[in-house]
Formats: sequence, structure tokens, C-alpha cells
Amino acid sequence: MGIITAMHMTSPSLAQMRLWQLISPSLPVGAYAYSGGLEAAIEAGWVSDHEQAGTWIGGLLQHGLGLLDVPIFRRLYDSRNAGDSEQFHYWNQYILASRESAELQQEDRHLGRALYRLLNDLDVDMQPFCSAETDYSYVAMFACASAAWQVPLQDALQGLLWSWCENQVAAAIKLIPLGQTTGQQLLSDLQQKIPDCVQAGLALADDDIGFTLPGLGIASADHEVQYSRLFRS
Repeated sequence: MGIITAMHMTSPSLAQMRLWQLISPSLPVGAYAYSGGLEAAIEAGWVSDHEQAGTWIGGLLQHGLGLLDVPIFRRLYDSRNAGDSEQFHYWNQYILASRESAELQQEDRHLGRALYRLLNDLDVDMQPFCSAETDYSYVAMFACASAAWQVPLQDALQGLLWSWCENQVAAAIKLIPLGQTTGQQLLSDLQQKIPDCVQAGLALADDDIGFTLPGLGIASADHEVQYSRLFRS
């Protein structure tokens, strides 16, 4: 009886399993098709080994997602829980407008639409926050699903950042290229930055949200006219 009770106490909750579903590489949203500017950075010679990949990806994680995606995710999540569709739409438009290039805009809208369609097929309650006629950021759809499935805020944010890091490392493995073990070492280094990144982003006031990453903007704009490409961004 004691063993059964212990197993029950340590078993994952439905909310945890829903989060695993959201961050699974098998989630059919097409994230694997995007490198988020990394391909152009490698083409330009800015990133050529695992150390430089760690610096590039870690920098975007801390100074990009940590200062924009994390605080806006919180506001989207809270407005969904509060039933405030006006604030939800405001922050969705804010994050879409903050993307650095046409490619990054297109990437975010494409992933957002794909996740919207999937959540709709899974009967996730998204009304009155979302409709098929509006473009949504991937962050907005992830926040909507997390709130609807009662995934705790910090767990959802750590999952979102983990998923992004995993996709970036997968792209680096293909493009540099890196070995699978080196990729896992890189991912292990990046995951240690995630908790601090979440905490820093959650502490930001409205007026402090945002970043300036000229290297990302340049890389992404260059990628739009790059001759040979594996990825869509």
C-alpha cells in the first residue's frame, strides 16, 4: 500500500502532461522549419562551433525572450485567466509588432496559426480571446493553452523556453554541424539559464518590456535574400 501511495503522489498531473504535449517535438506546428536567424548567422561566419552557438542562442534567450516573450507571456496568461480579452489582444499585437524582421513576423504568425488550429481541434476553450480571422503570436497561443489547461505560470514559461532552446540546438546540429552529444551538452548548458531568465522577465514592468538586438535583425534580414537555405527563417 505504501508503494502504491508513493507512486500516486509522484505521478504527473494532467496539467504537467498537457505541458509536455505543448513542448513535444511532435507537436504539429512546423517549428522545425525555422532557425530564427541562426542559419544566416552561421552563413555570415558569426557562429561556427558549439561555443559560439551557445553564446548566440544564450544571448537571444536572455536578452531577447527573457525581456520580451517572458513578460508578455505573463500578461497574456493573466488576461486569459481574468477573462480580459481586450488586454489579451493588446499584448498579442504588441509582441507581433516587436519582431525584428518580415521573416520573424511571418514565422511567429505561421506558428501561431498552426497552434490555434491544433488547439481548436483539441476543443480548447479560446473564446472570446481568439478567432480564425485574427493573427496570433505563438506565445499568445501557448499562453492561452497553458491557462486553459491550468499549467502553472512558471512551469509554462520554463517549458516555452526549453522548447525554443531545443529547436535552436536542433538547427545548430544540422547547420554547423554539431554531433548529437555536443548538441546535448549545449542544451544542458542552456537549460541552466532558463530559471533565471524566467525570473528576470517576470519582474519587468510594462515600460521595461522589449529589447534591441541588431545582430538578430541583420541576420534575419540577410536570410530573406540568402541564396541557399535549409530553414524558412
